Amino acid sequence: MHIRNSLIGVIFLLAIIGFGTLLLTNPASLIKQVILTVLVLAAIFFIYRLWSSKKSNAKEQRSFIKAARKSKKRLKKRQASGKSPVQARKKPIRKKSDVQLTVIEGKKGKKKNRAIF
Repeated sequence: MHIRNSLIGVIFLLAIIGFGTLLLTNPASLIKQVILTVLVLAAIFFIYRLWSSKKSNAKEQRSFIKAARKSKKRLKKRQASGKSPVQARKKPIRKKSDVQLTVIEGKKGKKKNRAIF
């Protein structure tokens, strides 16, 4: 851990020395280099954002298309199996037929032999 911190410190120290030297010897080149670095980083950032947003949007879009297909299939099944809503509402009025009941004659006069408890 101590060696790693020392290595990072040395790298930063060398970067500061190089930056100071470039600033003193050729400031126009330094400004051009900083602007170029910022532009390259901005381009990389926007390309990454564009790629990542399309990727997540594509996943959502696929899910939406799949759900739409299922919904269309369900709607077609309903329309094919059932009548249209207008026909379903208008049912013909049928005259109710009289119920034909018959009486079955049984042995009403004969009483059963039951034990009383």
